Amino acid sequence: MNTDVRPSVAASWRRIDTWLAAYSPTDLALLNPPVQPDRLESLERVLGVPVPDDLAESLRCHDGAREWSTMLPEQSLLSAEAIAERWQMLMELAPDFDGFETLEGNDEPWWHPLWVPWAEEAGGDPHVLDLRPGADAGRLGWAVHDGCGDFSDAWPSLADYMHTVAEALAHGGGVRGRYPYLTPDGRLWWDDGPDCQTLHGKPLTAAPTFS
Repeated sequence: MNTDVRPSVAASWRRIDTWLAAYSPTDLALLNPPVQPDRLESLERVLGVPVPDDLAESLRCHDGAREWSTMLPEQSLLSAEAIAERWQMLMELAPDFDGFETLEGNDEPWWHPLWVPWAEEAGGDPHVLDLRPGADAGRLGWAVHDGCGDFSDAWPSLADYMHTVAEALAHGGGVRGRYPYLTPDGRLWWDDGPDCQTLHGKPLTAAPTFS
């Protein structure tokens, strides 16, 4: 478990929102308002365990996004309702992929009941919080639809991930090799490397900072 003190998820969201308001208001407008308490309670009933503190804090800032967005590296936010739907779907599909057992040659199963999808990448693979007890509780990894769970490059926590994103936007730099840019229509985009110039033939601008 990560022992470093990190700013809260809410503090990082405030910094990200401030950056979006200044440089990408279109993306800021895509973020939903805070989750309603009944939606959070409904998610807990579906999961059968308390919603992790970091995730609950994030949902109380923004209950996901109205549509797919690229304002976070590699993934788009899910709402509380979408998290419940994805979790239920994966629980139903798991028996078709050898259930929840770790197969020979793999370190992780295809799915685990204590993985909570909070965001997903363009191909549909969810980014999950690992709630299994132990030293790694709260880490972030991937549930790969055509493979098994992947925590080989795990974030220690959602707070750690959100802090790194906020730092990259405010002061420059990347998030594990992905760097922020603005598209011609003012949308935030994260790309590989600090010197990207185009996306689909259209110019990219390095994201401005507050530094």
